[in-house]
Amino acid sequence: MRAIGIMLLLAATALTGCNDETAPRDVTPPAAPRGLYTVTGDQTVYLGWYANTEPDVAGYRIYEAPCESGSNCPYDRVGATDATTFALGGLTNGVTRYFAVAAYDRAGNESDLTYETIFDTPRPEGLGAVLASYLTSPLASGWDLSAARVRAFDDPATDMFYGANGTQLQMFVPDYQTDIQDAGYAGTLDAVDFAPNGGWSPTGSVELIAGHCYVVWTRDDNYAKFRVTSITAQPAGPPLVQFDWAYQVAPGNRELRARPARTEGGGRRPIVWLRQG
Repeated sequence: MRAIGIMLLLAATALTGCNDETAPRDVTPPAAPRGLYTVTGDQTVYLGWYANTEPDVAGYRIYEAPCESGSNCPYDRVGATDATTFALGGLTNGVTRYFAVAAYDRAGNESDLTYETIFDTPRPEGLGAVLASYLTSPLASGWDLSAARVRAFDDPATDMFYGANGTQLQMFVPDYQTDIQDAGYAGTLDAVDFAPNGGWSPTGSVELIAGHCYVVWTRDDNYAKFRVTSITAQPAGPPLVQFDWAYQVAPGNRELRARPARTEGGGRRPIVWLRQG
């Protein structure tokens, strides 16, 4: 009996020793996500990044700040997702915000914030604006980007105006301090998300083609874009042009490129029709 008791005691001791052996706690955070980028929206910024490669990554946390860095500029958590994209809404158009993303794993470890300095400035946009030709409907041919409204082609607040002369359909800018260029065909307005440094039309006009996007640089140093969605024939008179548009209310803001000096001088720009090819 004594031998059996000793054996039972040894067995219990061995089991207790096994229970004391626990797996080490995971304290290693994932790497910071890479490739963070933004796409500008109306009161919204769309973020995207590369997926982390660690097998235990559970998701990502989104952070926002009013400036790049510093003790007075903390990044606050504003959302989380298990995807690699995130739409952050409720932002103020024209106000630049900074963004970062951190990855976290199933053990609760969180990575450093993304190392890129990423910022964006939401801007207003609209769908289905319609203009008539200034040759037949001068009061309904101009578009004021800052006010998002139709104006007369010669109104001082007009940023661009439409004209149709036979088969030639063009958008004009009214003065030498406003520029325009054709950015080519695109499936959506968001396909164009930059302000180029060059390539502006020397005549201040572009041929309007359904499906093409265009970039405008206003006299007030604001960038804008529009996409022609349809050209509609009328029973009498030139066709109507319909377009979607977006306007950056922060001066100079479209990838924050510097505004080069202009040498043309002021004044109204003469209307020059494109030649038929």
